[in-house]
Amino acid sequence: MRLTGRHAARAGQDADSLQLIEESVKAALMAPRSITFPTKANSPVVLALVALTCLPEILLTLAEAGQISAGGLRQTAIAYGAFWNGLLLGWEPLYAFQREVMFLSYALLHGGFLHLIGNMVAVLALGGIVVARIGARGFLLLYVVSAIGGGAGFALLAGTEAPMIGASGAVFGLIGAWKFWEWQLRHHLGSPMRPLWMSLLGLGVLNVALWLLLSGLLAWEAHLGGFVAGVLFAAIVTPTLRYRI
Repeated sequence: MRLTGRHAARAGQDADSLQLIEESVKAALMAPRSITFPTKANSPVVLALVALTCLPEILLTLAEAGQISAGGLRQTAIAYGAFWNGLLLGWEPLYAFQREVMFLSYALLHGGFLHLIGNMVAVLALGGIVVARIGARGFLLLYVVSAIGGGAGFALLAGTEAPMIGASGAVFGLIGAWKFWEWQLRHHLGSPMRPLWMSLLGLGVLNVALWLLLSGLLAWEAHLGGFVAGVLFAAIVTPTLRYRI
């Protein structure tokens, strides 16, 4: 059976298409589904930040246990260091620049050791990855930007006059940068994105569950603000895999 020129050309196109499909399937099968990042475990800058963040809670706990003669120290620390939306709505500050300082100071205060431990475990787990990617100074800058982003998210979205404390805004900034780098690497390798989207969905479900468990006493607004700040930071500072600071 002889093929006309048109039939031969079409057969050649079909063969090329089939080859492209086969190559795409092979690439998809070869691309890794799980992404592992290099890390710098026990990085001094991460350990120093964790120690600095633990110090206030240790002092406040000792004061409440009567080991330090400083009655009402926790209330004073919250008054001076927590994030207060009211200060952005006309409240009189207790000291100069309190409105600006609270965007960072709130991340140094926690509501007890369980609150502190949860955040610091996350910092220790993610800090090494961040340091390996953008260095010690980059880690500190990301942490600060994420804490500010967490405060901004709380200020914009939370309609409450209650104080907000905790490093979770900064923690979610680390998560945001980490997830951006995962998306970046998956895109580069041709790996499936579904595990990334599922992990983000799980993160959202976890926030909802904690919000319900804590009867609404969860600053999800700070989590969202910190996460967005972390993603934007990573996108601007490390737009490609080659960029490092």
